[in-house]
Amino acid sequence: MSGEQLTTEPTRRRLTERQADTVRRLTDAAVEELRETGYEGLTVRNVARRAGVAPATAYTYFASKNHLITEVFWRRLGALPPVEAGGPLRRAVIEVLREIALLVSDEPELAAACTTAMLGTDPDVRELRIRIGVAIRGRLTAALREHADERTLGALELAYSGALLHAGMGYTSYARMADRLAEMAELILPDPEVW
Repeated sequence: MSGEQLTTEPTRRRLTERQADTVRRLTDAAVEELRETGYEGLTVRNVARRAGVAPATAYTYFASKNHLITEVFWRRLGALPPVEAGGPLRRAVIEVLREIALLVSDEPELAAACTTAMLGTDPDVRELRIRIGVAIRGRLTAALREHADERTLGALELAYSGALLHAGMGYTSYARMADRLAEMAELILPDPEVW
């Protein structure tokens, strides 16, 4: 590694600063490519060209377009600020669900691609899907504080994943999904005196 400092731990291995910059360029290029071509038209080869790297280099970091797109979602989730403590629990939970739902909602092509990509079966996508699930659970746990029991967490996680799939199938918009998740949270956490 020639003395370069390790910075980021992506799906497949630890990266030097230079490698992390390459991955960032690839994920940024993937978003641009999605805006122009949509999920169906996106290829790792085209993303590599847009990022100014060789296709072989891109494939050393991302095994597939699903892996690359899921990494984009993972990075956006990781960039969210920590959940703020305090205030009513239900409001905190709704805020967590809303911010996760809106991560990609302003970019319809990216949102649809993320839904499709995260359902991928390759090992790198599965690994990222686990990390995403753990991060979402952590955010919900932080919002629920001492009320973070398995049943409540499970219901909120199912509401989120169901809403994501619902939007991905075209039954609702990703922006509307945030409002629907707020409604689901109110059903799951019904008593405002407790929550």
